Amino acid sequence: MSRVNHAAAVSRRTLLAAAALLCAPGPGRAATPLRLGLQKTGTVSWEIDTIRRHGLDTRHGVTLQVTELASPEAARIALRGGSVDVIVSDWLWVSRERGLGARLKYVPFSTAVGALVVAKTSAVAAVADLRGKTIAVSGGALNANWLLLRALARREGLDLVRDAQPAFGAAPLLMEKTLQGEFEVALTFWNFAARLETQGFRQVLTVEEMSRRLGAGGAVSNLGYIFDEALMSANGPALSGFLAASRDAKRILATSDAEWEALRPLMMAGDEATFLAYRRRFREGIPTRTAAEEEADARTLYGILASIGGREVVGPAPALNPGTFYLP
Repeated sequence: MSRVNHAAAVSRRTLLAAAALLCAPGPGRAATPLRLGLQKTGTVSWEIDTIRRHGLDTRHGVTLQVTELASPEAARIALRGGSVDVIVSDWLWVSRERGLGARLKYVPFSTAVGALVVAKTSAVAAVADLRGKTIAVSGGALNANWLLLRALARREGLDLVRDAQPAFGAAPLLMEKTLQGEFEVALTFWNFAARLETQGFRQVLTVEEMSRRLGAGGAVSNLGYIFDEALMSANGPALSGFLAASRDAKRILATSDAEWEALRPLMMAGDEATFLAYRRRFREGIPTRTAAEEEADARTLYGILASIGGREVVGPAPALNPGTFYLP
């Protein structure tokens, strides 16, 4: 190589290296912080742990600062109060808050929401079989899972409030009572349903299947990341970096069994069967559709939820508030 060509090659390499340093956070360029408000025991922590261990946040120019919160309600208060930037909740709440003047946005996180489960020896095989049954319902009477089940039962001529015996409470407590035989049926969140599967129970119907029967064209993520629109202008690069890191983490969790071994201590599965059930159900819940497709189905489900729960659930808005889903 001639001296001229060699010098040109060195110059090009130098320019490329300089450009890479300018684009990467690196030691001299601190990544932008983003404050997350999450429940310590929530399954979202599995994704966040994956992001941090692989440095996916800093790779995308953001540093995650996690605040552990006691409950979903505490997270909502923290977001509305401005002490955190991003929380995890459902699109129904986002739409309601937008109807009341808030400017929140929703990004789908998981289609794994919950399921209706019974003992393997139970004769319950369909919604119509719930007449007269005791039902443990995780969450309150306005929980979206319960409202969807009520809507589906209504099509079978059942009013579950009148024709069954529902009891509402915290998922861990109701799971234990179901295991003890105090309830014949449990409508619970997906991770508790997965645990019950390993303890002699079977799924009759998932919330995703309920949604499809009620008119959704595919799996709808009832759980997602939520932030205020102001974040898009105040800290847009950090938000974009976090969402990119989230997508990268989902790809890793969808394909790497070794990654789940690293997560095992955080999952607190207790035994191998539960660990495998958690992994399988989490993977099944990774969204595969566009946010626009999910928003269209959410609009359909919103009308059904509004007809069952009324203003107490959806607030003053008769339809899903435009702009609820973040469509970058």
